[in-house]
Amino acid sequence: MSDRQFRTAAVIGAGAWGTTLARHLAERGLDVRLWAYEAAVVGAIRDRRENTMFLPGVALPSITVTHSLEEAAGGADVVLFAVPSHAARSVLTQLAPVLTRPVPVISATKGIEEGSLKLMSQIMDEVLPPSMHRLRVVLSGPSFATEVCAGRPTAVLLAGDDPELISALQHRLLSPLFRVYAGRDVVGVQIGGALKNVMAVAAGIVDGLQLGHNARAALITRGLAEMVRLGVAMGAKPDTFYGLSGVGDLVLTCTGALSRNHAVGQRLGQGESLKDILAGTHAVAEGIHTSRAAAGLAERYRIEMPIVTQVCRVLFDGHSPRAAVGELMERAAKDETERWTNGG
Repeated sequence: MSDRQFRTAAVIGAGAWGTTLARHLAERGLDVRLWAYEAAVVGAIRDRRENTMFLPGVALPSITVTHSLEEAAGGADVVLFAVPSHAARSVLTQLAPVLTRPVPVISATKGIEEGSLKLMSQIMDEVLPPSMHRLRVVLSGPSFATEVCAGRPTAVLLAGDDPELISALQHRLLSPLFRVYAGRDVVGVQIGGALKNVMAVAAGIVDGLQLGHNARAALITRGLAEMVRLGVAMGAKPDTFYGLSGVGDLVLTCTGALSRNHAVGQRLGQGESLKDILAGTHAVAEGIHTSRAAAGLAERYRIEMPIVTQVCRVLFDGHSPRAAVGELMERAAKDETERWTNGG
């Protein structure tokens, strides 16, 4: 599959990341059609060439924006999917009939579906026709949208089942400031991209409580251990979690001031309620939804994920953030090398 076959791209989802990827694809010379759920976003991009709701201050090139999935995806050579995880199945179900021929679908969504506990690739396999299953790809890695738009160097990972397709997409996305690596571990890349958001909420709580750099470093390290433990149980390769979609994204999201998930955790640590925090923002903090899904997967695979458990208790059970940290610190002594087992 050559670069010449990727001329038209549909980007489904006009949040900060979807809009950024649409901008990047347009700068790479593709004819880009961006689908937005919000009418206000469609109007702002059409009238002002700016996504004032999710990516304010960033000028957008010539991108077609629409509220119609058929107008966005009909006839596209590649589809990039960047819808929040809680809406992914619904949008994919509406999108499937529009895709009248097999085309690559790249998932840039970092989350797990609540209820079913499915990864985005698994939802795609359920909703999209079998002829497209080998064409579904996942994109992840440490990538704040505003930094990509500002031209700051960024490296991400593209993973899928077809090495030839991955290579073709890799070279189409690659630019001097946006480096794209190739991978095969679709499950591991998605687990890393989803769970790092939960760990970022936990890191934010640590910072909100002003517990210091030592505590944050310990939280990130043990959070990585939980990510590896779940990933291995689900068939992922351990090495994946020491790459861009694992430790790379984890460190960025747990320490970067631009992280929505860290910001939610920090405000929780400072005493605000989740209800009040969510009332003041349009953006989705995926770690909130993913924490419950991750807890469900831990139960399904019978593994211990104490950080995930405590994040869920703080978010949904009214548990005190300070008490949650105390309970993590007071757990029974463990061997650190048990990180790939049920050691916790």
